[in-house]
Amino acid sequence: MKKAIYSFLAISLLFIAQTSQAQQTASEFFEIGVNKSKAGDYIGASQAFSTSIAMNPDNSASYYNRGLAKQQLKDHRGAILDFDKTIDLDPKNALAFLYRGKSKGEQDDNRSALQDYNRTIELSPDDALAYLYRGTTRAKLLDYKRAIQDFTRVIELPSEDDKKYQAYYSRGICKTRLEDFNGSITDFTKSIELNPKRSQSFASRGYSRLKINDFTGSIKDFDEAIKLNPEDSESYFNRGFAKTKIENFRESIMDYDKAIQLNPNSTEAYYGRGFANNKLGNQRDAINDLTKSIEINNINISSKVYYNGKISENILTTLRNIVQEKNKIVEFSDDRSGAYYIRGTSKYKSGDGKGAIADLNKSIELNPVYAEAYFSRGFVRSSMGLQKEALQDCSNAIKLNPKYSEAFYVRGIIKHALGDENDGCYDLSRAGELGYSAAYNVIREYCN
Repeated sequence: MKKAIYSFLAISLLFIAQTSQAQQTASEFFEIGVNKSKAGDYIGASQAFSTSIAMNPDNSASYYNRGLAKQQLKDHRGAILDFDKTIDLDPKNALAFLYRGKSKGEQDDNRSALQDYNRTIELSPDDALAYLYRGTTRAKLLDYKRAIQDFTRVIELPSEDDKKYQAYYSRGICKTRLEDFNGSITDFTKSIELNPKRSQSFASRGYSRLKINDFTGSIKDFDEAIKLNPEDSESYFNRGFAKTKIENFRESIMDYDKAIQLNPNSTEAYYGRGFANNKLGNQRDAINDLTKSIEINNINISSKVYYNGKISENILTTLRNIVQEKNKIVEFSDDRSGAYYIRGTSKYKSGDGKGAIADLNKSIELNPVYAEAYFSRGFVRSSMGLQKEALQDCSNAIKLNPKYSEAFYVRGIIKHALGDENDGCYDLSRAGELGYSAAYNVIREYCN
């Protein structure tokens, strides 16, 4: 009996030791993730937090920090899922609500973001950043009066100059929207005092001065905005417009020229230059400019259909061809499925798409659980324009290997190209989470 008790105790102690070791290992990966985040290695941080979560799935801090890392990678859909889990485990984590709201805002889900900011402020009523984010979201929803209240609260609370600068500047923008141009000038002036290196403050004050017919003051502000940002086509246009107002047509044309050089589709700049040319008697140039101002992007005079998708067929091809399938030699099987698979990939690389499909079909027929063969067939089908069939192949590969990062990546870009941006970006997020770092480049460019 004693021997049995000792054996039970030994097994129990061993289990406790193993559990403690696993927890310690999870903590170590968590610390690795924190250090990588501090060093700016957000991909490495995300992977370290994922490992920590796999070992200890009930640690809310790991989900929260992985969410922050994904947010830095512009993977806002993935970040929202992590903040969801953080809140499930820790419902009073004000920061999780704050940053979930931020990611929702980046996805233009502004009403849902507003609810998160409201909850943040309930839990942490003196968080200046929460008021700043909520004010920005209210402004996006055209609720300018309540946005002004939030920005005013930021100014009242103890906070860093950068937050106060943003609050004054944003409050000025809201006042401009409400046509309180004198009030906006006061706020823009205060934002300039706090940070005289931001071109947008001068440009915005210049616009408000333009609206109250202070053309001389307006031109001075646009001078400063252009010094700070020489690529600001809108400031060149507005300065040209102010000069047109005081009938300085020759100098205004120089500004319109620069605005058009920076933005060849600026209908306003063509209009302004056409007006100035008309006043100077350059009627042929005036007619050309005014014609362009009428015709550019005017859907009412053109029946031509423009392709407006973020990922076109050419872009899809470029993004797909980034993938380098990690072919690894395996033992030769009696069914020869591996040989068909490798021959199929060789045929594809040599330009024989149909031959590649035939070999990959045979490989799958001989080995129906060959994930790599499904993925490769999907890749080839996508290159041949068979996107729906390619999606099915990628999905089959993922069913067989739920950690197949390349399959998530290719399925994601195909979904996006076919108009399913939301699910496509979720797939790209999963690919990045699984270690396929190229996915984050696509997320930054096409998922925000």
